[in-house]
Amino acid sequence: MSRITWHLMALFATAIAQLAFSASARADAVADFYRGKTVRLIVGYGTGGSYDLYGRLAVEFLGRHIPGNPTVIAVNMPGAGGFKAVDYLYKVAPQDGTQLGSTPQQLAMTLLVDDKMGIDPRRFSYLGRLVSMVDVAVALPKSGIKSFEDTRKREITVGAGQATSTSAIYARALNAYAGSRFKVITGYSGTKEIELALERGEVDVNGGESLPTIIVQNPEWLQGKATLLFQSGLKRHAQLPKVPTMTELATNDEGKRVMGVLAGTAEIGRSILTTPGVPSERLAALRTAFQAMLRDPEFIAATQKRKVMIDGATGEQLDATTRDTMKLPKDIIEALRRVMQK
Repeated sequence: MSRITWHLMALFATAIAQLAFSASARADAVADFYRGKTVRLIVGYGTGGSYDLYGRLAVEFLGRHIPGNPTVIAVNMPGAGGFKAVDYLYKVAPQDGTQLGSTPQQLAMTLLVDDKMGIDPRRFSYLGRLVSMVDVAVALPKSGIKSFEDTRKREITVGAGQATSTSAIYARALNAYAGSRFKVITGYSGTKEIELALERGEVDVNGGESLPTIIVQNPEWLQGKATLLFQSGLKRHAQLPKVPTMTELATNDEGKRVMGVLAGTAEIGRSILTTPGVPSERLAALRTAFQAMLRDPEFIAATQKRKVMIDGATGEQLDATTRDTMKLPKDIIEALRRVMQK
């Protein structure tokens, strides 16, 4: 072997060693940063709903996979349909990787049509998705509602947190494109409060109850103990074969396109993100930790025992979905603005 070849091999070996040392040093730096710290997961809704359910599930298992094993806690910050938490994470929270969020799945779509908030959703970084989300409109027998057709015949009240909540947006979109006569009642702190209002007869419909939550908390609704008016998915879910999608209910092409965009927010579902400005090595560690959590046998066993649906995705995939949303054509943006900002 020639002297030149030996020299090249030595250089190559040195480079490999330096890369390994550098990677190890970065990992050690991340572990040193997180060791002894508390990571806060800000849930943008009250307790009891699906954002809280999945957020707290992540809190229970994520910390053991983050280098340095920090303590992870959940903090509920309801308000403005989840956007109080979004505003906090974007403008106030430390941007160092110690602040995470369980925030509205329609985050990018809402900010696309309402740029007055001064928030660019592309600056957030997702760690990953716990589950894609199909929302279902639920009416109890006492309401007298038998099918979606009833919503075209008389005024039907729908409970919602804020005007930007998915249940409110779905109702207005269906009024505009499917002939329904929903009246949105806002001011509820979260899904749990809306469920109580439904049981008390204060509202006729919970317009945005998640399928995973129904499976855990109210499985009897899937067995005929409630009327399921519509579902938000791009296609009928296997567990909801007789429930029409919003796209099916739309009566014209523009409506079908708008409903398709609304249904697409299900791809974000119940995900965990972090603030802008997190150093790249910490973001990479958080994303790796999230995927390790999804593979954790104890995590899997816990979800099976609690009958919690899991349908994971990577942070990179969710970031790409956000960027695609921000590229929607102007005519669809204007149509969305009409139904989202009333």
